[in-house]
Amino acid sequence: MNRRVVITGTGLLTPVGLDVQDSWAALLGGRSGAGPITQFDASAHTVRFACEVKDFDPGIYIDRKEVKRTDRFSQFAIATAVQAMKEAGLDETFDSLDSERFGVIIGSGIGGIHTFEEQHGRMMEKGPGRVSPFFVPMFISDIAAGLVSIRYNAKGPNYCTVSACASGAHAVGNAFRSIKYGEADVMLAGGTEASVTPTTIAGFANMTALSTRNESPETASRPFDAGRDGFVLGEGAGMVLLEELEHARARGATIIAEVVGYGQTADAYHITSPAEGGEGAVRAMRLALKEAGADVSEVDYVNAHGTSTPANDKNESAAIKTVLGDRARDIIVGSTKSMTGHTLGAAGGLEAVICALVCRDGKIPPTINYETPDPECDLNYGTGGMTERPVRLALSNSFGFGGHNVCLAIRKFEA
Repeated sequence: MNRRVVITGTGLLTPVGLDVQDSWAALLGGRSGAGPITQFDASAHTVRFACEVKDFDPGIYIDRKEVKRTDRFSQFAIATAVQAMKEAGLDETFDSLDSERFGVIIGSGIGGIHTFEEQHGRMMEKGPGRVSPFFVPMFISDIAAGLVSIRYNAKGPNYCTVSACASGAHAVGNAFRSIKYGEADVMLAGGTEASVTPTTIAGFANMTALSTRNESPETASRPFDAGRDGFVLGEGAGMVLLEELEHARARGATIIAEVVGYGQTADAYHITSPAEGGEGAVRAMRLALKEAGADVSEVDYVNAHGTSTPANDKNESAAIKTVLGDRARDIIVGSTKSMTGHTLGAAGGLEAVICALVCRDGKIPPTINYETPDPECDLNYGTGGMTERPVRLALSNSFGFGGHNVCLAIRKFEA
């Protein structure tokens, strides 16, 4: 069985917008979501800025009592799931779906770290009797997928992918395969992360993974620039509603784009550094193109992992050149992390939505903050502002600590 899988709904909650429309406009406009940290007092930290989701009101999506019983990362997931279901025309009519063929896969690299830090502090200060009975179901990474499945009575495949910064992409890829091979007809899939916390910032900073441009947060995320000095921690969620093509047609759904390929590999090299030349990334991209039945000449855009770290950007650029050859210099290889920051496990979900919109609209967001060329990063990164051109096939790369590599191939929909 080999069925076509289309995207009929999208949801975004990002450091530059609270929904798809606002986030997309901000990304096309090249707006940075970085700023001083507001969620805690960061004055003692070496890194004091991040890309936070601003003015988010979970009460729009969740009952006020339930807000207190859900971690921020789960609230983000629910919000973007609701957005995707509404766009697909299913938020009020989900009971029309075959519940046993409707699933949810949501990735998160860290899970409920806000809850963990708060409850650990409470235990250390006031004793074990003061730890909330909701601690475990608020903290565990899979609870976001569980909560969304409960909300929509989705009884099909349901779990969380945890592969660091590849988590969201693994979720979308696995959901794609669930439909392609006949296990489900409808899947909500994506990634969510809310890890702007004292311990997370300290941990990443102490391993020198973060930019230290405290005086200029909005210019700190500078993928492929010679002066890049680390990523900017971000938070948010991205969700797609995937459907089997005939299922979508039967209910008259508007189709945004089509998922056509999924490659997943491991570097088996180092706990945090990518393999030299992006060897694992090369294989992931080639596998995605093979499943898509696509030639490299069809690729018009790559949404790069593009973290703004010295090692990732040069190795990913090398990998893209290895896979695409001369074609690599004819297309835009963009990093929207220059604006959203690195949302960790959510990144693959966000960027799958972005690739779908790029294919639909023929508009490519810029890579901002690029000032000084790096001889090892010599592709067209779309640094001159938004580009308008047709995009037939987009690749979305996501790589994670531990050597996890994912590439999603997303095509402009053609009947």
